Amino acid sequence: MFSIIIPTWNNLPYLRLVIKSLRRHSTHQHQIIVHVNDGSDGTLAWVRDEGIEHTASPDNIGICHAVNIAAARATQDYIVYMNDDMYCCPGWDDALIKRLAQMPADNLFMLSGTMIEPVDTGNPCVVVSDFGRDAQVFRAEELVAATPGLARADWRGATWPPTLVHRDWWFKLGGYSSELSPGMSSDNDFSMKLWDAGCRVFVGVGDSLVYHFQQKSTGKVVKNDGRRQFLNKWGITQATFDRYYLRRGTALDGALAVGEPERTGRLKRALLKSRIKRALG
Repeated sequence: MFSIIIPTWNNLPYLRLVIKSLRRHSTHQHQIIVHVNDGSDGTLAWVRDEGIEHTASPDNIGICHAVNIAAARATQDYIVYMNDDMYCCPGWDDALIKRLAQMPADNLFMLSGTMIEPVDTGNPCVVVSDFGRDAQVFRAEELVAATPGLARADWRGATWPPTLVHRDWWFKLGGYSSELSPGMSSDNDFSMKLWDAGCRVFVGVGDSLVYHFQQKSTGKVVKNDGRRQFLNKWGITQATFDRYYLRRGTALDGALAVGEPERTGRLKRALLKSRIKRALG
């Protein structure tokens, strides 16, 4: 059903976990494509030994380039982008497939699974529950047993992996934007590219659950100033886009699509602040 693309950078203990979870807990058989950045920790040898379809680069080329290279090998109608520090819970894919039946006929939409995270960062889109903060102490069987009770209501504002889009729109939009390499704000930028193309359906599926260890790759990379790049590219801040356009974290009110935001009141002031911030550089 899906072509699942996973970029990885010397994160072998976590990559083993995500591949294991995909094999054990997927309801359907999917194409899995790993892009190996560097791979000097044994990752490249491991994916070869496991017979996992993969692409590779001798150095870390970042998320944007990596997912685009991997996506070029996609054979299925839907592309799922997943981080290497995730663990899929039972039925994660079946929940997405059930939602697909309700999606627009033009395939212009984005779905996200729902992350379970051990640390509460104030993100309204995640379920907070600690089953271990690294691979060495991860309690997989406890997570699997608890999964039915962790599902939440569907939510608006899909952006973060695991994300699902139709392959036609992935390639129409050019995938992830290389100017945001190594990748900070690239997720938000891709959602904005969808919005700019007319997409208004950004749905987080509350019973498609994945455990997320949090920043096991991004925590060790030299980051680009993604928020500034987003502002300069689109003319509004990420926060404004998330709050007033995507309505991130709010519950579905019956309609799948969000309407155009009314540019009055707080939004009008937020847009003015964005223009001033952009002008000041």
